[in-house]
Amino acid sequence: MEYQLNSMNARKEFVDIADEQDRDYWAARLGISTEKLKSVVKALHSMEFSKLKEHLMMEKVKSGSAYQRFVNQ
Repeated sequence: MEYQLNSMNARKEFVDIADEQDRDYWAARLGISTEKLKSVVKALHSMEFSKLKEHLMMEKVKSGSAYQRFVNQ
């Protein structure tokens, strides 16, 4: 029950790309360029930080050599 209460109270973070300082902050937090940040937001049609982070992690996994060898078998 405690888990449910915590998850219900969890606050979602949203990335603001309208302001240059905000773009710089979020890009640095994600470890990407501001241009990459803008393209990911456009591709996902989402500004939710957790979704952007998950997408970037999957992108990194898919670009890895082990994944590529698996896909190309």
